[in-house]
Amino acid sequence: MASRTDTATTTSADVSNGLESRYSDATRLSTANGTSTTMSSGRKKRWESKYRHVFATHSAQRPSCLSGDAEESPSFVGFRNLMVIVLVVSNLRLMIENFRKYGVLICIRCHDYRRQDVIYGSILYFLVPCHLLVAYIIELAASQQAKRGVARMKKVKEQPNPEEHQQELRRSFLATWRLIATAHGVNATLNLCIATWVVYYHIHHPGIGTLCELHAVIVWLKVCSYAFTNRDLRRAYVSPKESDPLPEIYKACPYPLNINWRNLCYFWWAPTLVYQPVYPRTPSIRWPFVFKRLTETAGLTIVIWIASAQYAAPLLQNSLEKISTLDLVSILERVMKLSTISLFCWLCGFFALFQSFLNALAEVMRFADREFYAEWWNVYSIRTYWTTWNKPVSHFMKRHIYSPLIGRGVPPQVAQFIVFTLSAVLHELLVGVAFAGMMLQIPLIFITDRIQKMKGVSGKVAGNVIFWISFCLVGQPLAALLYFFAWQAKYGSVSKQPTQFSFFHRR
Repeated sequence: MASRTDTATTTSADVSNGLESRYSDATRLSTANGTSTTMSSGRKKRWESKYRHVFATHSAQRPSCLSGDAEESPSFVGFRNLMVIVLVVSNLRLMIENFRKYGVLICIRCHDYRRQDVIYGSILYFLVPCHLLVAYIIELAASQQAKRGVARMKKVKEQPNPEEHQQELRRSFLATWRLIATAHGVNATLNLCIATWVVYYHIHHPGIGTLCELHAVIVWLKVCSYAFTNRDLRRAYVSPKESDPLPEIYKACPYPLNINWRNLCYFWWAPTLVYQPVYPRTPSIRWPFVFKRLTETAGLTIVIWIASAQYAAPLLQNSLEKISTLDLVSILERVMKLSTISLFCWLCGFFALFQSFLNALAEVMRFADREFYAEWWNVYSIRTYWTTWNKPVSHFMKRHIYSPLIGRGVPPQVAQFIVFTLSAVLHELLVGVAFAGMMLQIPLIFITDRIQKMKGVSGKVAGNVIFWISFCLVGQPLAALLYFFAWQAKYGSVSKQPTQFSFFHRR
């Protein structure tokens, strides 16, 4: 009787624990006696029937796993898998619908480029790098002048009143450097102007024109970096006491030993827009790695071509009438419909260029610093996106534009605006509507800068959501629609009929 009373007064948690303990003890005892290692089924059933209604289900304070006061954040791997399945199924439905409506639009032999496009594109491809050669010749003459100047300064030190002679030599150096800067400016500007003029007036195909313009912009940035960097190296060479100490890595190739053809050729092909006499290098080339990256580049290029020809082109073509008549509801529907395919093509292009191609080029050049991008998809503000998605351009702007402006006393916000405007101009040369699109993002930059400073996770989440909305709905598809309409207004069917967007005819 006492035993039953004690059992009834124990806590339900102790009962359940005791049940497990007694069951384990009985199991061990039966094993020690050489009997069966399992309890008889009858005795087990009696224990289960005795205790199954009294063990404590609710014995502690526990919040819901999705609540804010939960101790650990739940895993959303299942939802991620669901989203992937939904994306795959929805896009398969769109593919079937597209095939039933248009059939197969992909044609390997079909092309819309002219022979003139290929000729002018090839000429630009071989002529644009000549501006790097001109920059090398200018720097070679400047280095020879610097050598002569340093030799003269050493002789002046042995003469009476050496400081006066040194000041005269520095003034002559300054005048010569201004001449060198003018020569570099003319060379770089001619590179960009000639390429833009040829692309604008003589190349019909947008793909060939974009590649030619991109090549010219890259060479322009490299020429500017080559000129700016060697100017500071030359100043440190002539007046080492008046200059800041140079980076330790530069000692492997000091000025003016870096002014040689081999050094320039390496910078020409290196996957960077910032010139240095010396770069961190890898010990060897991994050719399987290069082959894998080039295979990815080729495969993704084909995927982009198929997606553009089969899915994007019909959508864009069907949107011309809606844009011409300013049917805003239909334009919004087309933008939302185009958002998926435009985002898909952009992501494939990003991976093909920044991950596959640049890594393959870096491996061939044994270029060790391969931070071509950061985690831009997790950004909380538009400003952070523009400084992380394209590191080569970001490094150039920070080193040659932003930092010098700050050093001259320009306020940081003004310097950032100047950098952003210059970047917008360069994007405008590549894509005809990019400048307006980037300028319209300035209010979003200030909004997301404010939002991400909110306390807690909500501010960062809201900033990332605003970024993706502007990127997927306002950015890529709308820019594609406007660019396609502008191109059609100049070359295609829209130019043959009057529209409310007649200003596009001058593009």
